[in-house]
Amino acid sequence: MIPYGRQDIDQADIDAVVSVLQSNWLTQGPAVPAFEKAVAGYCGAEFAVAVNSATSALHIACLALGVGPGDSVWTSPVTFVASANCALYCGAQVDFVDVDPATGNMCPQALADKLAVARQQGRLPKVVIPVHLCGHSCDMQSISRLAEEFGFQVIEDASHGIGGSYQDHKLGSCYYSDITVFSFHPVKVITSAEGGMATTNTPELAEKMAMLRSHGITKDAAVMLRPDEGDWYYEQHGLGFNYRMTDIHAALGLSQMSRLDAFVAKRNELAADYRLKLASLPLKLVEPLSNSFSARHLMMVRLDDSHQRRSVFDAMRARQIQVHVHYFPVHLQPYYLSLGFKADDFPVAEEFYSCILTLPLYPGLNTGDIHRVVSTLSRLVM
Repeated sequence: MIPYGRQDIDQADIDAVVSVLQSNWLTQGPAVPAFEKAVAGYCGAEFAVAVNSATSALHIACLALGVGPGDSVWTSPVTFVASANCALYCGAQVDFVDVDPATGNMCPQALADKLAVARQQGRLPKVVIPVHLCGHSCDMQSISRLAEEFGFQVIEDASHGIGGSYQDHKLGSCYYSDITVFSFHPVKVITSAEGGMATTNTPELAEKMAMLRSHGITKDAAVMLRPDEGDWYYEQHGLGFNYRMTDIHAALGLSQMSRLDAFVAKRNELAADYRLKLASLPLKLVEPLSNSFSARHLMMVRLDDSHQRRSVFDAMRARQIQVHVHYFPVHLQPYYLSLGFKADDFPVAEEFYSCILTLPLYPGLNTGDIHRVVSTLSRLVM
């Protein structure tokens, strides 16, 4: 089987994890802040807050920005459900913005049109969450301009995107946003087994997220009501969660950071090989904007004939090639249908979904694997 994605673990990663296991700190030790410092430094952000998943990071990012009952959060319908669920966790409402048919990312014009109507109705969103599908950046400059005009805040869901950049800024720099969220799931660009991180340039947001990830507890004497108690003392200043990342996970993530650029370079090299070999087939590649550099988490194509997608998918799987589909539109999930969404609410997203196929892409893939994938696909679509 050629999987669609796979982690790349070397001896240095194993040694890093074993070192923590042999230390006095399995959690709440030095590995987590070291990982946070490495990610913040790489991205060019002032602060990074590590958590146990990108879903947790999205949740506390919304809470740190004050999302709650009566608020609305908008995101893309072409994403994993966590991008929308995070707002519901806060008691807010969720809505979606249709996508650009070429990239599958949030369409700035669709966003502008929806905002204009929402302003007339007095229903502007508090937060917008653009999703960098495949690791390809959204048009963040346009979205940032709309944020200034309409007064919403921005969380970049860069779960696919660490190692990528937009214009001259690394994803995670928060140059065009308030907070950026990363995922370190095993199929992502780097992994901590499970884990996520939020970056920001605003100290208050970093402090809020750090407190929320650990039960709402602080030991900061500057804010405590009883700062003269002993070192054993702590105070709960909010209703938080146990979203902490362990030192075991952080050690793996920190070790992987040393190979991040190599992973991204290899992914882009493999994507270029795909591009060359797929050129004659009846499909289009989902490619990044010309002013961005993609982390290439996913190798996504759009079949010219959407009616072929199911048969192609099944035949590729039968031939031990694990193609995938990312993603079934969130607004069509049964739970979201129960909230009042319906088919044709976001027609571009639905059309995009109908013809997309994700091909295998990960650093351990080789040219022979790509030849096998493309030759098999060619026989099925030609």
